[in-house]
Amino acid sequence: MKPCSEVPVHRAIAHALGLHGIRTMFGLIGDANLFMVDSFVRHEGGRFLAANHEGSAVLMAHGHAQAQGRIGVATITHGTGLTNAVTALVEAVRSSTSMVVLCGDTPKDNLEHLQQLDQPPVITATGAGLVLMRGPRFVYQDMARAFYRAMIERRPIVLNMPVDLQWQEAQDQPVVLRVPDERAFIPASDDLDEAVGIIAAAHRPLVLAGRGAASAKARDALIRLAARIGAPLSTTLRASGLFAGDPFNLGVCGTVATDVATETILESDCVIAFGAGLNYFTAAHGSLMQSKRIVQVDISAAAIGARTRPTIGIVGDAARTADRIAALMDEAELPGSGWRSPDMARRIADCRLAPRLPGYPEESLNGTIDLREALLRLERAVSRERNVAVDLGRFVAEALRCFPAPDPRGLIHSISFGSIGLGLPTAIGAAVDSQRPTVLISGDGGFMMGGLTELHTARRCGVNLVIIICSDGSYGAEHVQFTNRNMDPAISLFDWPDFQQVAESMGVPGHTVRNRADLEIAAQAVEANTGVVLIDLKLDPDRVPWN
Repeated sequence: MKPCSEVPVHRAIAHALGLHGIRTMFGLIGDANLFMVDSFVRHEGGRFLAANHEGSAVLMAHGHAQAQGRIGVATITHGTGLTNAVTALVEAVRSSTSMVVLCGDTPKDNLEHLQQLDQPPVITATGAGLVLMRGPRFVYQDMARAFYRAMIERRPIVLNMPVDLQWQEAQDQPVVLRVPDERAFIPASDDLDEAVGIIAAAHRPLVLAGRGAASAKARDALIRLAARIGAPLSTTLRASGLFAGDPFNLGVCGTVATDVATETILESDCVIAFGAGLNYFTAAHGSLMQSKRIVQVDISAAAIGARTRPTIGIVGDAARTADRIAALMDEAELPGSGWRSPDMARRIADCRLAPRLPGYPEESLNGTIDLREALLRLERAVSRERNVAVDLGRFVAEALRCFPAPDPRGLIHSISFGSIGLGLPTAIGAAVDSQRPTVLISGDGGFMMGGLTELHTARRCGVNLVIIICSDGSYGAEHVQFTNRNMDPAISLFDWPDFQQVAESMGVPGHTVRNRADLEIAAQAVEANTGVVLIDLKLDPDRVPWN
């Protein structure tokens, strides 16, 4: 490239993206970012994937970051571009997603600009970090600072770019800040000794891993510790699939747990949690952690006791702490609990292998399909190596049970803010550059809110994506509240459009499933799919399981 003093700011921003290894960017162009995007594509050889809505662009970067395990990048324009992205930013913040969002800003000397907005307070209100572009002298430094912070703070960082800087000449020198290695350390304290005593005294210990322990090294160490103390293994939702293949893997702990997992976890008398926040859902509203001694291990002191108060907390690396606990027990010649047994392994295997039977005979469903039966059949049609994304709705627990993710990176999260409608944009981002097929399970209300906006975007991006819509013609959670109080749920019911026809009008093959014959045709279409396909499951709103 030319010397830095001879390129405009928008070109320097694009160059900085290339220096940071960014090859894919999501966004929506406007007068505050269009020249930067053009430079990214034209001069850096990058790929720009345009969304139909700014919130969707941020969600696509959110999904891409999760699936690829690296920083996601999105760009939006000023004013309404930012306000349209607020919900998506909050979702990414609460999901601890490392992202950089390049956000335009209006000229500071034009107070009557139609899209003028005091943007910094809006950005910080979402919980995202803020970097203000200081001027042509600091373009590369400010870009490097945004990427550095996104990595170490594990949240979106918004770079605020005033439009009046775009054609000024950059005077900065290219720079990439080196992210320091996270040094693993082994705790040595009275707390560790007390934790070993608690574990040694347990009759029915459980080893629980969260997202903070979702690495290959931690996985192996936790499996060794669990075997040493005779404990089954479980994970939080965000660490789904971490212990796949282990005969004592109970799967997810919490509101989406299997019956065998719930029974076993309730029986446990001690939980050793590594990198797990122990939130409301992992604890199944608190019920799974009652009357148990809890040892919580986390690399961050702030995470200890942030949600559930442990008996003892230890600040330390998950893998090294687990190995240290096992070594101390060996040194003291402390026996394991003996809780593991062939019968426990058999019950876990039987639960994992046996499909849930449909809840109702077909003739009683009156043109609808049983949700469990449909999801289990479609699950068999998709490769086990897949990305699994879910929108939010009362179907979500059943969806996560029927469609397990193969590993933590394969679970694509978009439900941290409790909003419906975020699933499809997030799934598109996950599918881009992925070698795995991606499955999205959405409700009809959520699909109308956010999915319909980006269905054509999915086709344009050419991704391998299966969209499953759970169509009960209602806002499900509200339907449940009305019916639980013996009230008329009429205002929660909707007459949605024919999703198959809508999909086909946008060039996406669609299938409507009302019975088992339809289901088999749809499953065969999923098995043969290499692009985007939409499956609309017609459900009885009175027969959709709540949890």
